[in-house]
Amino acid sequence: MDKSNFLIYGCYGYTGALISKIAAEQGLRPILAGRNADRVKEQAEKLGLDYRIFSLDNQTTVEEQIKDVQVVIHCAGPFSHTAKIMMKACMAVQTHYTDITGEIEVFELGQHYNKKAKEAGIMVMPGTGFDVVPSDCLAMHLKNRMPDATNLVLAFSGEGGRSSHGTANTAAENLGRGGAIRKNGKITKVPSSYEAREIDFICGKRWASVIPWGDVSTAWFSTQIPNIKVFMSMPQKLIKKLKWADRLGWLLRTGPVQKFIKGRIQKMPAGPSEKQRSTATSHFYGEVTNAKGEKMTTRMVSKEGYTLTALAALNIAQKIMDGNLKVGYQTPASAYGADLIMEIEGTKREDN
Repeated sequence: MDKSNFLIYGCYGYTGALISKIAAEQGLRPILAGRNADRVKEQAEKLGLDYRIFSLDNQTTVEEQIKDVQVVIHCAGPFSHTAKIMMKACMAVQTHYTDITGEIEVFELGQHYNKKAKEAGIMVMPGTGFDVVPSDCLAMHLKNRMPDATNLVLAFSGEGGRSSHGTANTAAENLGRGGAIRKNGKITKVPSSYEAREIDFICGKRWASVIPWGDVSTAWFSTQIPNIKVFMSMPQKLIKKLKWADRLGWLLRTGPVQKFIKGRIQKMPAGPSEKQRSTATSHFYGEVTNAKGEKMTTRMVSKEGYTLTALAALNIAQKIMDGNLKVGYQTPASAYGADLIMEIEGTKREDN
């Protein structure tokens, strides 16, 4: 069967809707899909695109709906709940899999399916957006600068934006679960706010705390650097509160508390406004050291996180449709190199 297009699943969530909108503006013709018939149809009719309605409850159904497309951009999180069935369906019908996750367990799942993906002749690439294109490329860039690096620090800060409902809900589900770093080649659980430090971004110095970000998995795959920590900027007051989250983790994960938190999230704006996205920026910092104690750093600035996600995800999907891909599990940098992020207009990188 001729495969000549791509499908965006979860097209009506904040990020999925943005990817769909920008795809249409670029003259692309994705098929929009999701489980809510009214919302999918509304989104598709507004953009003049084809659509399909299906849930992720049955793998056979998913296979039938995606077997004629080259690429899936999976946007329906939390991906820890949804990625597995979509990955398996993609491998079954030889459709390339991408998503926009930042969840470590999803990247590890992709690596687990590496052999099966190669046998199917497809590429499996979670994290084709803000998570983890810029930071993965930054890690590769630093590895290229210092091939004998043994320690990698990555950090990011969003200036002027805000989180979507989907991002906030994923964060809520992970409250009290602690953090993660890579130590001597192994992913290692650590307490929330395990380490905090001041990071010198291009936008200025910001306090940041270690978080369980996807690069703990992907940066190791891309660079083989054995010790990795990822920091996110946040107010010092929040860093202190995170230390209490682990102690109250059992309570924060109970049904009533989760319902309360997610109810509050739904009352917030769905995500940054168009004006916020047009003016906000994303900042990144990377640092490598080797056994001799030598250090190199690189700082980077790019577009607001959700805009960056849409542009990066579509860029990668287009590369795949053009035949520019590597089969098996891949990260953005392992497939396309450290300069992939520089293809996003307005991205700047400076070495120190």
